[in-house]
Amino acid sequence: MSIRTEKVASLLQHEMGSILEKELPRSGGLVTVVAVKVTADLSIARFYVSIIGTEKQQVEVMAWLHEETRYLRKLLSAGIRHHFRRIPEVEFYEDRLYEKASRIEQLLREVRKTPEQHD
Repeated sequence: MSIRTEKVASLLQHEMGSILEKELPRSGGLVTVVAVKVTADLSIARFYVSIIGTEKQQVEVMAWLHEETRYLRKLLSAGIRHHFRRIPEVEFYEDRLYEKASRIEQLLREVRKTPEQHD
């Protein structure tokens, strides 16, 4: 990414994080915008979110994000309109890195607990 797209991504990540903090249903899991990737022409912003919660909560949050994409883009537009002529299209993707890291930690703990076997 160029410096320009990195700055745009950082601004979008901060703004969307604030929006989700206010707008997400309180019954869902904890949501964090972990990364934003912006196309070179700034026409599409891909938001990668991490959702901590049950599998059901993760599915519900992703469904809500996809249903409310237009509304969230409108809120994003209101927050950053003085920075852009044209607000990028918004796409949401789930980032499961936290889940994978937790699984690796769990496996490492299990390995440490298992007594070593000698032949």
